[in-house]
Amino acid sequence: MHIAIAGNIGSGKTTLTRMLAAHYGWTPKYESVDFNPYLSDFYEDMERWSFNLQIYFLNKRFKDVVDISRCDDVVIQDRTIYEDARIFAPNLHDMGLMSTRDFENYADLFDLMMSLVGMPDLLIYLRSSIPNLIAQIQKRGRDYEKGIRIDYLTGLNEKYENWIADYKGNLLIVDADHIKFGDNPDDFAKVTDMVDAQLFGLFTPKDINHGE
Repeated sequence: MHIAIAGNIGSGKTTLTRMLAAHYGWTPKYESVDFNPYLSDFYEDMERWSFNLQIYFLNKRFKDVVDISRCDDVVIQDRTIYEDARIFAPNLHDMGLMSTRDFENYADLFDLMMSLVGMPDLLIYLRSSIPNLIAQIQKRGRDYEKGIRIDYLTGLNEKYENWIADYKGNLLIVDADHIKFGDNPDDFAKVTDMVDAQLFGLFTPKDINHGE
């Protein structure tokens, strides 16, 4: 089974992935930002490095999806392959930071990849306002994120909302502004209650906990 967590930069995806993996005994699949050879360059010069960054992410996430499809465990994934193509690349293109030629090339490659894999069994979307995202980004203090532009985050948020409005799979939306699952055990319990309500309608308890 494939559970995926989606959300803007700073929304709490990695934190929730870690907490749900520990709570349910699921296998986590994290986004590898610390070893990305393009990320620091991208935040310094988005137009120059946008295509390189997006191809890197697409490659890594496609490998993750293929690995998940071959795994018998319940896997919870930090960020989805759809966000690269439906959120980040279009936002860069709209901002004039990725050329139309590069964007169309990227989109064709994504469509080919998606013809070979399926959707997550459940998508958890962390909805967050721009002020909350900025506060969380500043709190974690990553050097390469200090130069993130507010208009960049705003464009991403708009595209997230449009994508989620049209999403056809099983979906759970968590209000990350008001449900502070990383700091408050009661709020985390609210999230697990929502996850239980979603999953027990789709799978048996045996399926949810590694088939044990």
